Amino acid sequence: MRLRASHFLRLRADQPCPVVAMLRPRSGAAQWMVSERYELQPWVPTVEYTDPSGNLCQRFTVPEGGMRIEVEVLMETEDVLAVTPQAPPTPVAQLPEHTLMYLLQSRYCSADRMGEQAQRIVEGLQPGYAQVEGIRRWIHENLRYEYGVSDATTDALQTLQHGAGVCRDFAHVGIALTRALQIPARQVVGYLHGLEPMDMHAWFEAFLDGRWYAFDATQAEPRGGRIVVAYGRDAADVAFISNYGPLEVQEMQVRVTEEPRPLA
Repeated sequence: MRLRASHFLRLRADQPCPVVAMLRPRSGAAQWMVSERYELQPWVPTVEYTDPSGNLCQRFTVPEGGMRIEVEVLMETEDVLAVTPQAPPTPVAQLPEHTLMYLLQSRYCSADRMGEQAQRIVEGLQPGYAQVEGIRRWIHENLRYEYGVSDATTDALQTLQHGAGVCRDFAHVGIALTRALQIPARQVVGYLHGLEPMDMHAWFEAFLDGRWYAFDATQAEPRGGRIVVAYGRDAADVAFISNYGPLEVQEMQVRVTEEPRPLA
């Protein structure tokens, strides 16, 4: 599937504000960058670096008064998500080193406090993919997708208490329950074709049988057409703008459309 995604931001700052932006997807096994446009108006000196999770980060200072950011990418993505119901868990002793950070407790995912609930949810399920899919299905069937019941401070335990949340909350619950089974899990943010209303989206991945698999508890069935922008332990690692001073997002527009592939 060939997708074009655009992201427009209008920012206001009453004084110069240092920021780190995370808005550039990168090519990988499941997606390939065909073309890209990234504009800062007004232009300011910018440095790009790669964070510990491999995300592309742009560091600059929003000038007094504010600025506009426009990102547009054309990506080749997977039409369907990989599904392997029999995939076993990778034993902790055999996990690659880069996955170990995704077993740890993190700000929004207190896996050490969710072990009993995780075991109840996966009772009778084959260890590995089937367990994580059981967690995804349980979240989809037992939590309401609802705006206004969570905010930037809400963690996985609070989402379970509220019985509702939005995509990032569903992902946090999935991550915490999966880590409670000693399976590495990480948060993903990006774009989902056909999402209504259109916005940045969040889901989670679990490391099973030597690779990462995607799980999205907001959807009834596995669904492709995704562009990954960033990975992290939870939402604290994958903010699209991290500001180090007063900053207001005055406007944000996200658009994702499918485009025909060129004829061979």
